[in-house]
Amino acid sequence: MNTEHVVLSTTADSAANAADLARAAVAERLAACAQITEIRSLYWWDGSVQDSPEWRIDFKTRADLAPRLARFVEANLSYDTPEVIVTPIIGGSTAYLAWLDQETTASH
Repeated sequence: MNTEHVVLSTTADSAANAADLARAAVAERLAACAQITEIRSLYWWDGSVQDSPEWRIDFKTRADLAPRLARFVEANLSYDTPEVIVTPIIGGSTAYLAWLDQETTASH
């Protein structure tokens, strides 16, 4: 089982904010890629159930970069409590995972 790679997921309040965050993280080599999906979120906040559109961002990265990427996400989102969930990638295409490693290497 491979646990050297992870998907870090978060949400943003607009498509533009999601794209800006994704682009910046990839440019900084904190993630090899990011996928953005429009979603509808229902959650408890400020004493009631909220229902709002959000944009989920799934970053593919190395496990050792996850803490830095989490700090980057938290510093660049306007939410009081940004969602940051890290899920291990336990398998996948050898070529894809090698590409992920290559694209998140600073000397690249």
